Amino acid sequence: MTWTIHDKGLSTNIDWRGLDSSRRGLNPDQRAQMYRLRKWNRRSKVSGSSDRNLVFALSEIAKVCYKLGLPRNVLETASFIYRRAIKERIIMGRSIQGVVTASVYMACRNCNVIGTLEEVWEAGNIAKKESGRSYRFLVRKLGARVPSADPSNYVSKFMGKLALSGSAEIIAMKILDQAIKLRLTIGRDPAGIAAAVIYIATRLTDEQRTQGEIVKQAHVTEVTIRNRYKEMIRKINFETKL
Repeated sequence: MTWTIHDKGLSTNIDWRGLDSSRRGLNPDQRAQMYRLRKWNRRSKVSGSSDRNLVFALSEIAKVCYKLGLPRNVLETASFIYRRAIKERIIMGRSIQGVVTASVYMACRNCNVIGTLEEVWEAGNIAKKESGRSYRFLVRKLGARVPSADPSNYVSKFMGKLALSGSAEIIAMKILDQAIKLRLTIGRDPAGIAAAVIYIATRLTDEQRTQGEIVKQAHVTEVTIRNRYKEMIRKINFETKL
């Protein structure tokens, strides 16, 4: 059974080619009858507003996952989450696109696939504020326990996009380890934490990247990087040329 098809693939499809079981052409009366049957078959599949909502939402989930190159298990999980939201009757009055992006991001977290909320809302063509609000709403209403994202995964991902050396990544990981020990990562966006440690590492290794360059790859704001960066500089015991 697949969660990505609104009727779970259980319905019957009537062939449109106008051939009988022996692959011979139908006469005009038979073609007219088959046309009527196909029309009512389509209508029976999507009989109400909930079905129409689900058909549209599942297609949007598939589009977002395709744009981001997400694996099949994320697509299936996001589709299941959206179905559950409909079953629990909690999406009334909320943006379909907002719940779609929230479902995809929650699926990424559950499947341990690296992806930022910003990447998802951009792929879903929705405002960041709306996407974040929908995600928090969905987690609360479904009582979902979403695994915490590992900032180290984001460090490796962003390092690759910024074409930084292995030495810089080693230093970034050491800074991250210290930040975790000092509990500086609790309640913080893992992408923001990763961006900050990368920024510090580039200053220490003379492979300097501007905050703007890091922001572009990490999908966080420069304010976020500065706040996390200043906190780490203040709490972690190391020297850097600023």
